[in-house]
Amino acid sequence: MNQENKEESIVADTDIERLHLSRVYGRWLLVLISWLTLMPWGLWQFRETVSLCQEYCTWSAVRSGMEFNPFATLAITFCIGFLTSVLFWHSSYIIKGGLSDKEKYYFAQEVKKIRQKGEKHFLWHWLEHRKAEKE
Repeated sequence: MNQENKEESIVADTDIERLHLSRVYGRWLLVLISWLTLMPWGLWQFRETVSLCQEYCTWSAVRSGMEFNPFATLAITFCIGFLTSVLFWHSSYIIKGGLSDKEKYYFAQEVKKIRQKGEKHFLWHWLEHRKAEKE
């Protein structure tokens, strides 16, 4: 194995962290997009239910509103569930104190695949940005 192939097979911790950071940004971006698109639409569909709840706030009013607006219910439930899952995922990363060895291995394999694909991969510029700054 020549020197150039050895350098390509070694993945630095900074590259793994950058790939992980791209996943974090991607997840939070999807949460933001869902809250800016689906949540307002879902709440707008519940406008009659909200006016009914202002007069008679009962669980049956909420349930009937959810029953007669299934897509709005699904949109709001998706936004809340997706936010909750990303919060749990991110807090588990913080509680564990970083990536486990298994996760680092899988991220390293992903970095190698991105490098093999080269500029055709959309994350290539994100990973190779540091190397360009050093040179």
